[in-house]
Amino acid sequence: MQGLNIRVELFVMPNLFTRKQGQYLTFIHYYTKIHGRPPAEADMQRYFNVSPPSVHQMILGLEARRLISRIPGQPRSIRVLIPPDTLPELE
Repeated sequence: MQGLNIRVELFVMPNLFTRKQGQYLTFIHYYTKIHGRPPAEADMQRYFNVSPPSVHQMILGLEARRLISRIPGQPRSIRVLIPPDTLPELE
């Protein structure tokens, strides 16, 4: 019986998010863990020192990439959809 030649390829998973997106995801995760509820967009605005439209655009982008889920119109409904061990350190 001849041995089988098995070729193993290692696929590198592309980054799921940018550095900035990772910071927002990590912030949402830890805020929720510490406070028992997700952050409001105003909380992210204060933490990252950005404008309300900047935070809202980030949230829409994270949702479009299916990294978070939320219920539009319902405050504090953001939920991170990726495992916590894939999140970067909060800077």
